[in-house]
Amino acid sequence: MNNHGVSMRHEQAIFNDLANLCASPGYVHAIAYLCFRDNMTLYSGKMKAKDTAHLYSRKRLSRNEISTLIGLLIKRDIDYSLPTPQKIKLYVNETEALFEELHCAMSSPLLAQFDSSNILDKDLSPLTSGDTLREAFFYWGESAYSFQYRDFSPVKYENDNPWLIANKGFSIQDARNVVYSVARLRNEKAGSMLCLMQSGSLSSMQFLYGNIFSLQDVVDESHIDTITVKHVLESFTVKPSEYNDQFNSLHDFNIVNACPLMLTTDGSYILFDIYSFSEALYESPFYWMGADETYVDIAMRNRGVFTEQFAVKQLAKVFGASNVFCNIEIVDSRGNTLGEIDVLVLFGNRALVLQAKSKRLTLEARRGNDRKIQDDFKKSIQDSSDQACHCAQLLAQGSCSFKDAAGTSVQLPSSLKRIYTICLIADHYPALSFQAREFLKYAPTTNISAPFVMDVFTLDAMTEMLDSPLHLMSYIDRRTYYTDKLMASSELTILSYHLKQNLWMPDEYNLIQLSGEISIDLDLAMYARREGLPGKSTPDGILTRFSSTALGRMVKAIENNPDPATIDLGFILLTLGEESVTYISNFIDQISREAFADGKNHDFTVALGQIETGLTIHCNNDPIEVARLRLELHCKARKHTARAKSWLGVCLRPIDQTLRFVINLEFPWEQNDEMDLLTKDMSKSTQISPLLLQTGRRTEKVGRNAPCPCGSGKKYKQCCLS
Repeated sequence: MNNHGVSMRHEQAIFNDLANLCASPGYVHAIAYLCFRDNMTLYSGKMKAKDTAHLYSRKRLSRNEISTLIGLLIKRDIDYSLPTPQKIKLYVNETEALFEELHCAMSSPLLAQFDSSNILDKDLSPLTSGDTLREAFFYWGESAYSFQYRDFSPVKYENDNPWLIANKGFSIQDARNVVYSVARLRNEKAGSMLCLMQSGSLSSMQFLYGNIFSLQDVVDESHIDTITVKHVLESFTVKPSEYNDQFNSLHDFNIVNACPLMLTTDGSYILFDIYSFSEALYESPFYWMGADETYVDIAMRNRGVFTEQFAVKQLAKVFGASNVFCNIEIVDSRGNTLGEIDVLVLFGNRALVLQAKSKRLTLEARRGNDRKIQDDFKKSIQDSSDQACHCAQLLAQGSCSFKDAAGTSVQLPSSLKRIYTICLIADHYPALSFQAREFLKYAPTTNISAPFVMDVFTLDAMTEMLDSPLHLMSYIDRRTYYTDKLMASSELTILSYHLKQNLWMPDEYNLIQLSGEISIDLDLAMYARREGLPGKSTPDGILTRFSSTALGRMVKAIENNPDPATIDLGFILLTLGEESVTYISNFIDQISREAFADGKNHDFTVALGQIETGLTIHCNNDPIEVARLRLELHCKARKHTARAKSWLGVCLRPIDQTLRFVINLEFPWEQNDEMDLLTKDMSKSTQISPLLLQTGRRTEKVGRNAPCPCGSGKKYKQCCLS
């Protein structure tokens, strides 16, 4: 029964009705219309968020739903007769109604686990059963962009080129270029189709025209010889004799996922969605090689190498090649090997430990087999996480030696403040962040983070948008801190939220779920950068909003600085919200003007958070030894007065606010009579919280004769009020 007391049909019955609908005369035109409506974006000038908003609509059919329709369509010969517009509309309405019913049927196992007798049961885990996860596997969002599948394929299969050329008649780069050319063809076809419709030369329902192309079309577009193009297209085409007979339930193998192209009666090709072609290019070659018993072991080894080398390349772009190491062997004092790190990043007093895996979610797990779901997760994620955590513990102990593949010792920092563990997989793993949140077992420590589970597509987007060590490390720090508090259909959604709003959550929040449309701004930026589409290449947010402020310039100056104190400062600055940034920046501008005018030291102090830390800024041209001693004494006094756990000090040059040096005091507060006496007349620091504290209204309440909030000891009217 559903919520309205109506009996709910079984999933298989709904699937059978979809199969019958797909066998209707001319239904192929309904699929073409749905693909155009739900996958194409029309825009003029620069592409904006509103142009792509329909792609995130709940009414839009997902790619898995579209591939289900295509898979059912080819279970028999395709009827190409063109129905009336009214008939196609009827097909579309019935399709949407059946998928809505199917979604409800797939969600029913989750709803059935909640009733009045167990709703308050803390041990209830309804999100971990196979019946529940089937819905997540089918409906949760894609983890990759089409261009990532397309352009990562040559790297993924580079070492397999001899096998591909010998067995398929083309190189992986040839295949990539064919996919790229077909995408250009389809875009040109779509434009021509719209022009023909506007001129009345083409029926408003002949959307199929935009999905058909010939072998010669691709040859002319790609400038690749006819034989090679033919071999590529044939490798991804459903053969006329194949009727997808094995596709008899929703989670059965669907051949169109491996072979998205179809042949028409005149020998032309049909492709409904370029995304499916790009994904097949990335996924299918491994299965071809897996069927060759003499080559399967080499193919598996090559895929592992790809995952590691991809991580090295992406991280080296951010941290520099000298800070990224691969295949690190951990050896104890007796020469015993205790572990191996696939990729190690060292930056200042922080480290990244990355372990790579190539296992994917099996077809049996997608069907809801609890045992297979757990088994796949263990082999793909849990084992990688355990290995990363074990290596991080050895790294934290500091008693082992670390050697790279050449046997060269890797010099570690004297102490590591924080170690981040990353589990990286090479393929799309349905509902990955959701499964990691529900299934992953780990024991974070004071200096080892919770594991960050991601695929290569997320790592690519992160290193593309957060291309400095400070920004990337800061994001990883906060993402792992909120592991149990965030839920989203894709890691790309969380990254997009961070770029727009700065990832931060009040402690009183237990869970925040982010909807998929949040990723629109990141999507537009990635397509602008990678595909050259007109639009914003950087979302409005943390990378743009504060760039013209004093704090924004300070962050820019320290982005690549590995000094531990400077990194700590950067982490603090990146947690501040817009009002806090503006507030502190205004004071920095003021003290720098005053220091430049009179040549004296001017300062400003602010407490951050619940007075767990604070920031004191000095602005002067004094000799470094004088300026450093003065700042250190000032910070010690401020830290003691605030009873803070830590305190940061910054010294700036007056003329241009250049960062001279940073001091970080980090030790437990203890009562001290001498310090109490020295600081008894010291005014309290202005206090603001990270993110969105309304500091502006606080300053308005300061009386003219009250101590100035900047901590100078002067009256407000004699100091910052002026």
